Amino acid sequence: MKVLKFGGTSVGSVNSMLSVKKIVEAVDDQVIVVVSALGGITDKLIATSRLAAAGDSSYEKGMKEIVNRHIEMVYTVIPAGKEREVLLDQVNGLLSELKDIFQGIYLIHDLSPKTSATIVSYGERLSSSIVTVLIKDAVWFDSRTFIKTEKKHNRHILDSELTSHLVREAFKDAPSISIVPGFISTDKQTGEVTNLGRGGSDYTASIIAASLDADRLEIWTDVDGFMTADPKVISTAYPITELSYVEAMELCNFGAKVVYPPTIYPVCHKNIPILVKNTFNPDAPGTIIKQEANHFSKPIKGISSINDTCLITMTGLGMVGVIGVNHRIFKTLAENGISVFLVSQASSENSTSIGVRNEDAALACNVLNEEFAKEIEMGEICPMMAEGGLATVAIVGENMKHTPGIAGKLFGTLGRNGINVIACAQGASETNISFVVAGDSLRKTLNVIHDSFFLSEYQVLNLFICGIGTVGGSLIEQIHSQQEKLKRERGLKLHVVGIANGHRAYFTRDGIDLCNYRQELEEKGIPSSPQVLHDEIIGMNIFNSVFVDCTASADIAGLYKDFLKHNISVVAANKIAASSEYDIYAELKHIARQRGVKFLFETNVGAGLPIINTINDLINSGDKILKIEAVVSGTLNYIFNTISEKVPLSETIRRAKEEGYSEPDPRIDLSGKDVIRKLVILAREAGYRLEQEDVEKHLFIPDDLFNGSLDDFWKNVSSLDADFEAQRKRLDAEGKRWRFVARLENGKGVVALEEVDRHHPFYNLEGSNNIILLTTERYKEYPMLIQGYGAGAGVTAAGVFADIMSIANI
Repeated sequence: MKVLKFGGTSVGSVNSMLSVKKIVEAVDDQVIVVVSALGGITDKLIATSRLAAAGDSSYEKGMKEIVNRHIEMVYTVIPAGKEREVLLDQVNGLLSELKDIFQGIYLIHDLSPKTSATIVSYGERLSSSIVTVLIKDAVWFDSRTFIKTEKKHNRHILDSELTSHLVREAFKDAPSISIVPGFISTDKQTGEVTNLGRGGSDYTASIIAASLDADRLEIWTDVDGFMTADPKVISTAYPITELSYVEAMELCNFGAKVVYPPTIYPVCHKNIPILVKNTFNPDAPGTIIKQEANHFSKPIKGISSINDTCLITMTGLGMVGVIGVNHRIFKTLAENGISVFLVSQASSENSTSIGVRNEDAALACNVLNEEFAKEIEMGEICPMMAEGGLATVAIVGENMKHTPGIAGKLFGTLGRNGINVIACAQGASETNISFVVAGDSLRKTLNVIHDSFFLSEYQVLNLFICGIGTVGGSLIEQIHSQQEKLKRERGLKLHVVGIANGHRAYFTRDGIDLCNYRQELEEKGIPSSPQVLHDEIIGMNIFNSVFVDCTASADIAGLYKDFLKHNISVVAANKIAASSEYDIYAELKHIARQRGVKFLFETNVGAGLPIINTINDLINSGDKILKIEAVVSGTLNYIFNTISEKVPLSETIRRAKEEGYSEPDPRIDLSGKDVIRKLVILAREAGYRLEQEDVEKHLFIPDDLFNGSLDDFWKNVSSLDADFEAQRKRLDAEGKRWRFVARLENGKGVVALEEVDRHHPFYNLEGSNNIILLTTERYKEYPMLIQGYGAGAGVTAAGVFADIMSIANI
């Protein structure tokens, strides 16, 4: 025998009804089918009864909608004929009774619990009547005659022993197909209509399956089974193939709505497997719940959450060492029908926090304050403190007990993403780790855990890219070309969720199509500004976030501090922040360390060359940087490599601009400011406190050429050609070349145009390449040399990409 339960969505439409018929009639075994009310009808019945009780005549509109929904379903799924006519008489009779009840409530303006229970019972009575006629050879059974409850603590609780006996009696000569309305029951003493609570149809099916020792209980719903997380929040969630009873119970208790929590115990006790299947996708394998499930290699099976949490905290030195305090707490709550789903207690016993539903919080505080009134009056215990607007998250998996470090990884991951854990609890069985967070952090929390514990197919980095010029555009092209390979070979998904330029900004959690990002930015974007970027990126509160700055804007650099404070890593091609006042630089580094995120700017010096990382590695391994000598301006190196008898200085500067090596205004490069910034950054990373104004500079362009307009500069720069040509000839005769060198020695910085001979490492530096010599305590006699492309959009973008990848490797 099999027991099949179909939820409201499974009987909520014509197509789903016909699917139910097909599924049931295909079962080659004796079957009992438990059905819920048509999807949405229970809520409609409750809402309509409340309108009637309030004396609102619009209840009649709600009643009409209920009537039309059921009559339309009958006409649509039942073929014309005698069966339809008989069913219509039955349905109309039930609807007429319901209408009379609503009218009575409206007239007396009163809705008792007894009447409310009777009203909601009509949902299942109506739906089960329709299903009985729809399915060939089906016979209807009235669950009110064999599902019995008794009243305890103002709630109707199942009388298991009596119910089990009555179920066996009712189905001892059962036909091949039996139809049972779920959810509804009756009081064993008074015979009044009661119900098993929300999700009670699952419970009805489980009670029947356990009572009759069924081979299997099948729960048919609108999802493919238990998911690793809520797919409405986490798009990468996927069905779990197998769960143990314990794992399923834990997930259900903490918000997974696939199965009503009390459903599991009756069949677990009889070791009857539960199969969760999708009515709309019956070919999907679903989830099997049984005594021993395959745990595979993953430490956790799934994540569930309750976003309706209030934490009530009881504190006081009067609790320490006093026996029976917890007994009084939970006895008081139980007597008032308040369910507690999380308990967290300090080992010193001076603080106990309990998690309840928000709707129970006020009553819980009142009754506990009354229970401990004497201790509160004496100052031994503080009045109850309630903190609402919270969410409870649980990670579940029996395999966690075999995997050390799960809790450490969990809380470390949450901390790096700026998620504060308010309370936590873990049982000795290590099957469930539960914790409380702010309600507005729930989405981010679920995504972080799902991604970090490999429930997700990919690790995800959510990127916000600001600046889509030569460097930013090249970066996006590189990311696009590598996305599939990274997913396939590294299990890493680079998810670009924001793109901005100086005019437009576009943000979407779903990710941006990098094939068409410029068009999307123009069509779907909003006007961009630093404030818009700040508010949108922080407001999205998205997990594993990285802000990538490919601009040269001081205003954009000014956003880093708040981004880092909100646990958003920053990757900057922009040099302004790292080379600004030392205190600003130091604060950004400190915040990044404190918040467990990254502030990376490798491309600030040497484009894609691993200079800063190398310095950090040397220092972190105990070495000390004694001296830095560097040619780090690709523009200036290009100029001095190009100058010749036929190409004077002024022409080399013009070519550098035309070929994209220099800024549109080449005076920015010629002023040495860019080199000074780079030297300051290297000095700071090497452990020296250096400001830009501390750097001594010896320029080769007279100060008067930096004054006036750019046109004035182009007119007057050729006046330098003759002198430079004379100096060039002298250098050529001496076997020397010019190099604009940045030096750091004894904590002092200098930038100057120097003459180097054939024996110097800088002599043969070609094109726009960069070169850095690091003299350290370890590399004193033979300094470390780093050399290569130091300019260009492609290599700079590649360096930014490398920084992004290093964040993925945390």
